[in-house]
Amino acid sequence: MVMTSRKKALLILFFVFLGGALSASFIFPQYVKVPGIPNTPFKLGLDLQGGVHLVYEADLETIPKYDRDDAMQGLRDVIERRVNFFGVAEPIIQLQGDGEARRLIVELAGIENPTQAILLIGQTPYLEFKEYKENYVEIITANQEVEAAGEGEFQNPFQATPLTGRYLDRAEIGIDNVTQQPLIILQFDEEGSVLFEELTTKNIGMPLAIFLDGVLLQAPTVNDAISGGRAQITGGFSVKEAQRISRELNSGALPVPITLLSQQSVGATLGAQSLQKSLIAGLLGLSLVLVFMVLVYRIPGIVAGIALVLYALFLLSLFKLIPITLTLAGIGGAILSLGIAVDANILIFARMREELRDGKSFGSALEEGFSRAWPAIRDGNITTLVVALVLFWFGSSFVKGFALTLSLGILVSLFSAIFVTKSMLRLFIDTKISKILWLFR
Repeated sequence: MVMTSRKKALLILFFVFLGGALSASFIFPQYVKVPGIPNTPFKLGLDLQGGVHLVYEADLETIPKYDRDDAMQGLRDVIERRVNFFGVAEPIIQLQGDGEARRLIVELAGIENPTQAILLIGQTPYLEFKEYKENYVEIITANQEVEAAGEGEFQNPFQATPLTGRYLDRAEIGIDNVTQQPLIILQFDEEGSVLFEELTTKNIGMPLAIFLDGVLLQAPTVNDAISGGRAQITGGFSVKEAQRISRELNSGALPVPITLLSQQSVGATLGAQSLQKSLIAGLLGLSLVLVFMVLVYRIPGIVAGIALVLYALFLLSLFKLIPITLTLAGIGGAILSLGIAVDANILIFARMREELRDGKSFGSALEEGFSRAWPAIRDGNITTLVVALVLFWFGSSFVKGFALTLSLGILVSLFSAIFVTKSMLRLFIDTKISKILWLFR
């Protein structure tokens, strides 16, 4: 029975330490190189990498209540496309508030020209309908020659028309009666209906291009002249794609002016200093915990220290693998989860001491210590996890980062305490060292 338990523990520890070694290579590829493991950098937030944090207020006074959610979602999509123009990797864009009091939070990490970004973001989305120029055939031919030669400049074959987003009442999703596929329904106002009928009459068999902020959204072909101001766009859309296009069209049809309320810039140097201080704080905290555990709990403390190092490796590799945008708040959540991981080990070791003092063998004390400590560990971690989920659901971006890293830390700490620590302590069962009780109590 003992041999079976020991073999099981050795098998678990083999895979755990193998995973730890692979995690170390994934985290520190410059020091530990393993073929096939990519060199992936950590994803840093603007407070560590530098960047700009912008808070805008949306003016929804002229927008009907039933259109406000769609208008804000469309505005968010447009702003995200605009900031991607700067090459910002995965910008954080969030909506806050309800009713008329709504805000747009934009976080751009690593951006080098915040002034240009502010000017571009502050513009109201502009929707326009364009038709082919008279010499579009020559332009398309010339563009094909440029593409084949790999040099020259492309020409725009489309030209502006009087029809813009101000004449579009709304865009919504419908279902094609024949194909049962999603389609997009456009409804123009009275003046727009006249303009749209003129354009469709003029361009039968030709595409009528729809641009938002100068970016081509769709170029549906006109099949017939359309009167009444109601049109359909088909194209084999998925539901999500149709929803996105509808939001973007509505963002141009329902302009939402935004006003910059606050701007916070973080320099790259300050971000590097914050990251360095955070790493020092994490290493110092881990070192102090390891020293405390060894001094107070001796051999179990050493085992807990090894488990905590593995815990840190697994947690950091998860941050890279998911990936998670690390901020100061997120690092704070990870460091707090370190304390929670230690707490689980302390509860286990305290129960083991009680069992050893009652005269039980090391093996019995180990199993009883874990089983009796588990309800307190389970309840405490579930409570903390619920609080973290509430913070993630209702909190702002920095609070979400804290809650996410804390939640991951809790889950990894449970694995560390239950599997790693227990498996390593099982190796001491029925050994000469286990007879030296003061090393364990």
